[in-house]
Amino acid sequence: MYIIPAIDILDKKVVRLREGNYEQVTHYDVTLEEMIERYQSNGTNFIHVIDLNGAKNDFSNQEYLFNVIKKTDMKVQYGGGVRSIEKVKELIDAGIHRVIVGTQAITNPSFLEDLSKALCGKERCSDQVVVAIDVLDEVIKYSGWMESSPIKLMDYVDKCLALGFFRFLCTDINKDGKLGGAGIELYEKLLDHSPFIKLIASGGVSSMKDIEQLSKIKVESVVVGKAIYEGLVTIEEIKDWNLQSLISI
Repeated sequence: MYIIPAIDILDKKVVRLREGNYEQVTHYDVTLEEMIERYQSNGTNFIHVIDLNGAKNDFSNQEYLFNVIKKTDMKVQYGGGVRSIEKVKELIDAGIHRVIVGTQAITNPSFLEDLSKALCGKERCSDQVVVAIDVLDEVIKYSGWMESSPIKLMDYVDKCLALGFFRFLCTDINKDGKLGGAGIELYEKLLDHSPFIKLIASGGVSSMKDIEQLSKIKVESVVVGKAIYEGLVTIEEIKDWNLQSLISI
């Protein structure tokens, strides 16, 4: 299992939200460029960047983000406001390693099918596209977690799998930003339902012990954000864990 450090950007600043609430934001005195350099110099080659403005259809961050990302040779998993197939292609062509799709995949019934056809093949879809599933009490949320979907969680997973999308970023909103532990129960349910999915856990990680628990249930990777900024998980610990994960593959 691989640890992917998270960098959330709001108004060009590094932040974290509590339960996705834009009214409960913590600002950190560090820039995106500085965070990327910090991870890279410590041997981490994968980062998770979310444009929180983009998640609300505000694309004022986008030029800034793209300019920063283009300057790094790190692998970037990027999300926030990806609303069209053209945008997915644009991001991939620009060198984004993985593109996260969320709201559009839920609100537009044909989006994932059209995207699957456009990206030519199930294996490639799985490698380049991550389907975000943001869950609150097993209800799928979207549009920056402000709207609820009537689609049942497991039905949505099955739909994605049928179209060739196997990698999911699942955020347990109940856990997000609270540093109270990861949503083990939710991830176990997803993996029991579909053991072969590539599951990226997100939300609630507060220590290396949480990461060890996630590793035991065979999630593919875990996104860690606030725990790093609060000093509960160090960049050195992430480096050591990821090196051991690579050795064990």
